Amino acid sequence: MKTVRPALLLVFLLLFATAAQATLINGGRGLPHTKAAWVQERTHLSLLAHSRFWGKVSQYVNKDTGLDDATTIWDVQGLVSLNYGLGKHFDLTLTPIAYQDVHQGATEEYPWDTFLALKLGSLGPKASSLNYGFELGARFPTGERHNVIYEDYTAGTIEVGLNSLLSYAYDPLYPEDALNVHANLGYWHHNDAGEKLIPSILHPENNVIHPSQHVKYGLGFVIPTADFNYGLEMYGKWWIQKPPRAAASRENYAYINASVAYKAARWFSFIVSGDYRLTADRNETTLEQRLPEVGTPNYNTWRVNVGGKFVLLPTSVYRTNERDILMQKAESRRELFEQIIRERRETESAEEELERIREERRKAERELERLRKILEGKEPEGSLESLRQSLEPK
Repeated sequence: MKTVRPALLLVFLLLFATAAQATLINGGRGLPHTKAAWVQERTHLSLLAHSRFWGKVSQYVNKDTGLDDATTIWDVQGLVSLNYGLGKHFDLTLTPIAYQDVHQGATEEYPWDTFLALKLGSLGPKASSLNYGFELGARFPTGERHNVIYEDYTAGTIEVGLNSLLSYAYDPLYPEDALNVHANLGYWHHNDAGEKLIPSILHPENNVIHPSQHVKYGLGFVIPTADFNYGLEMYGKWWIQKPPRAAASRENYAYINASVAYKAARWFSFIVSGDYRLTADRNETTLEQRLPEVGTPNYNTWRVNVGGKFVLLPTSVYRTNERDILMQKAESRRELFEQIIRERRETESAEEELERIREERRKAERELERLRKILEGKEPEGSLESLRQSLEPK
């Protein structure tokens, strides 16, 4: 079994201490943003500690001096995600945003919102390369600030969504040991009708009249090796009903993400990835608070992501050696082969029954054709008696 160097863990902890993120990261199986249809193994508990950051120098005109000026802007966020396997087809993910700093200093460093997701997955024949599933998610406004620049829109309400999941594994025996492909398509409801994005009686246009809703999507693949997983994905958001113009982030977007996961040990992986926005810079927002950042896009052009994934339960994973892993794989292969044999026998029996029904149908069609000819006088009289005998039960 691989060992983790103390220096590697120290580097990870230092990186996490500086935190990061914007669009919610995936704490379960799959890619950083595109989720797998497979669920966490029963009673297994994993923890993802993740951070993401972005920054740039923004040029603007100083109102006091009338001269060109510059300021450094940034978006930093950190979170943890706990994923627990409830059973053969269910897992639960809890993701609190632990840290947030959107260019406004220490006043934003308190905990923010919390996400909860229940997945129904690993559906489909066990021997099949294709699996599918669904995920029901919710966002709870546990933070104090909402509708902030450079982050996905939220009005401070309990939001809900449904996500459909599809996964393909080149090797269904060990789906994460060979090429695997994942696709997501989901719907999100912000439940914000009647909210005021910027409280002011002078600006009624800031009130949310129709509830904001959007579609989210993702498509990507993973190429695994013995020590590394290489991933590439595209993900994004498309508004069905946009929030009012006072919303800080009301534009559609699409990103591409490239990721590398170093499998340092059976219980720990170190993950680095980068996002690059594919959609053009657009600003459909009217926000007075954005004056120092005039000319900057509402979504980050790029983002750097770092994180580490730990297996917390079962504790036996820390004592597992290569021999135990091989034995587990052999056992899973045996169970799968037994299921394939059962399904094949059932299929063969069904095919035999289907062929018998087809033969009976062909026989009935021939007899009906003979009857038609007899009635039309195209068959000798003795044919009617022979036809009657053939129709009698054997």
